[in-house]
Amino acid sequence: MGSSTTRIVVGEFFKGEKNPKIIGIGESETFGVRHGYVVNPKETVASVKNAVTLAEKSSGIKIKRAFVTVGGVSLRGESSSGSVIVSKADGEVTSLDVNKALQDCEDNLNLNNKKIIQVFHISSRLDGKEVLGRLEGMHGTKLEIKAFFITYSIQHLEDLVEVVAQAGVETIDIIASPITISQIALSERQKIAGVALVNIGQETTSLSVFENGLPILIHTFPIGGRDITNDIALGFKIPLDMAERFKLSGVEENYSERKLNEIIDARLSDIFELIENHLRKIKRNELLPAGVVFVGGASNTPELIELSKCILKLPASSGITEIFGNSKTKLRDSSWFAALGLVITSRDSNTYSEGSLGNLFKDLKNSIKSSVKQLMP
Repeated sequence: MGSSTTRIVVGEFFKGEKNPKIIGIGESETFGVRHGYVVNPKETVASVKNAVTLAEKSSGIKIKRAFVTVGGVSLRGESSSGSVIVSKADGEVTSLDVNKALQDCEDNLNLNNKKIIQVFHISSRLDGKEVLGRLEGMHGTKLEIKAFFITYSIQHLEDLVEVVAQAGVETIDIIASPITISQIALSERQKIAGVALVNIGQETTSLSVFENGLPILIHTFPIGGRDITNDIALGFKIPLDMAERFKLSGVEENYSERKLNEIIDARLSDIFELIENHLRKIKRNELLPAGVVFVGGASNTPELIELSKCILKLPASSGITEIFGNSKTKLRDSSWFAALGLVITSRDSNTYSEGSLGNLFKDLKNSIKSSVKQLMP
């Protein structure tokens, strides 16, 4: 559910096939959402219902339950470390010790008004020495773990789940959009070498960095393609629809192409500066071998790739997929990647935290019961 469009994908898995077959899609304009969070539940419910109706019609299936992907300004990634003393007398590490260390990582987080939606085990040390691979069965005294937590505003999460429920669909699971998109737009080789995934939507831009196959940074900025359109409209004193056409297709006769490029470059430079600052915080600026991959509805802006190479000094490309459909299908558009990635991600239980999510939905269902009246105008 983006700030401009709600998209639903229905997939079916067949035995022996690596990728699912897409049997239905639904798409509708999103109303009542700003910067990724619900501001008018009644309008947003109608948007979801429209997309569900279209997806049901195209797939021939009644949609009662669904996986949901979240983005927006409250989506964050946070690293945390934790440690435990190995519990068994002979020093053998068990899954209980690993879970306790992960719990210690969580306890060391500041979760004020936030909810953990996914957890990734990044690295481990046993008695001060790094351990690669499985911990269980090794022997030592002190176990240290570093984990990466993806968090989301609890208020926004409650609103989102309730909107989906009001539209007649039960939420099975919540998965962060950078994770679902990475399943479509990034190769395993890129994620191991080090890569930045930048999703430029209408109202937000998300930056996620992957290394050794795992996320190490996720941050969302309240700036997107709509800001570029607004700048063009103001710069040329033209209607928004016309400004959107200029952004994607270039100026019409009697308008300055040079001025258009200056306007677009200025706003893109703002976005790239935010990206550069966050890469510098984790000491990865100019140091990601697989470069930057751009996706999202506003990633087709002309000059974006070349300007990115100049400013970020990293390889840059547009996200593509060879997984679904033929070359003419609309699913090739990277604005569909978040919904498409859900189909694949939902199959792999290792990409999200089962324990946290079980508690998440138990807590959410309890809190939603008491907040429904507040949500609906």
